[in-house]
Amino acid sequence: MPTVSVKTLGGKAAGKVDLDEDIFGIEPNVPVMHQVVSAQLAARRAGTHSTKTRREVRGGGAKPWRQKGTGRARAGSTRSPIWIGGGIAHGPRPRDYSERTNKKMIKLALRSALSDRAAEDKVVVVDAWSFEKPSTKKAKAALSALGVEGRALVVVGREDDVAVRSFRNLPEVHLIPSDQLNAYDVLVSDYVVFSKDAVPSALPAPATADTEDVPDADSNEEEE
Repeated sequence: MPTVSVKTLGGKAAGKVDLDEDIFGIEPNVPVMHQVVSAQLAARRAGTHSTKTRREVRGGGAKPWRQKGTGRARAGSTRSPIWIGGGIAHGPRPRDYSERTNKKMIKLALRSALSDRAAEDKVVVVDAWSFEKPSTKKAKAALSALGVEGRALVVVGREDDVAVRSFRNLPEVHLIPSDQLNAYDVLVSDYVVFSKDAVPSALPAPATADTEDVPDADSNEEEE
């Protein structure tokens, strides 16, 4: 079972905590992480891009010149895609980029990402965010004392309002509630910093509306 040292805000040792082996000690599944992160990034796309076809461009109702006798090519509308100011042929249209990803894959990707950071000793556990009042200066000093460099993902509880207000102005810090942990935010961060109370012992169900749990492909059980 993987263990990690618990530290105070000053960087001093304050004991050890055992990490759940099913969450922090598995072999990372790279293909699943790639698929889940790709789906998560695709779901962020607005998909509002749009161009007008020749039917939607204003004007062009009159034939620009007669069919024969001018020496020029035949033309029926000035809004043809080959004309300047005409419609766009095969241009982008509004669409939904979201992909369906089942819950088992989402959980496996998160477990794989956390296990990868734990294997590299990039998981830091703090005894408590004991800030008396919001202070960005003290939050930055705490990260420095903990040995956290680069981009940090700070996992806080819903009640850690003082910690949230202390860290939120640091550009290299991304704050996230413990029940919203996801593979993408873990993978783009150099360090993952937990308070002792926020260390996950069981992963919450993914809060996504477009996911569904899919049974194992090799399951032989029949529904009653």
